[in-house]
Amino acid sequence: MKRNNKRANENAKKVDPSKQYEVKEAVELLKNMSTAKFDETVELHFRLGVDGRHADQQIRGAMVLPHGTGNTQKVLVVAKGEKAMEAEQAGADFVGAEDMIEKIQKENWFDFDIIVATPDMMGMLGRLGRILGPKGLMPNPKSGTVTFDVARAVNEIKMGKIEYRLEKANMIHLIAGKLSFETDKLVENIEALMDTIIKAKPASSKGNYIKNLTLTSSMGPGIKLVRHL
Repeated sequence: MKRNNKRANENAKKVDPSKQYEVKEAVELLKNMSTAKFDETVELHFRLGVDGRHADQQIRGAMVLPHGTGNTQKVLVVAKGEKAMEAEQAGADFVGAEDMIEKIQKENWFDFDIIVATPDMMGMLGRLGRILGPKGLMPNPKSGTVTFDVARAVNEIKMGKIEYRLEKANMIHLIAGKLSFETDKLVENIEALMDTIIKAKPASSKGNYIKNLTLTSSMGPGIKLVRHL
């Protein structure tokens, strides 16, 4: 998205770079600075005091935001028989087994946002690791996307479930909702994300866990938040 540099510079001046803002204050500031013609996404960025090169300091999981993300996720469920029927009844956008795997492989089809698969289908789906892995689409038990309880998985995703994982430079980037959300709802989403990441602190992590915590919107400047740990 191309930014209006003049407007971006003016907004940046409204943020004190030496200050750590409380969540509600930061949300209100972002709302007051918004002049975009679309509903901006609000994002939360963590820089953590862990070392992702060590397996025992990896962080990965999933959670359901109290008020959702504001985005509609298209869900593909790879399952057979009764589980496929359960997925359809739960509102999955696409359901199938070998046919869906073949469609991805041969047609380069990616008209979905997330894949849920039953454990018995992972051997076959795993063959697409080189295609799905780099796109972050490979189902994983830690994120709840490899499960026999496909109905629950689909329902949670539709309600606003998001995945989190430690990325390069020991960062975690998360969607917290839309700028059009009521302030209190955005605050609740952000605080739920903060609580989740704090609870995910690896036992082997020493020293300052949250080194930097920044809230931003699609077109807004980064605002440093008070770190509670």
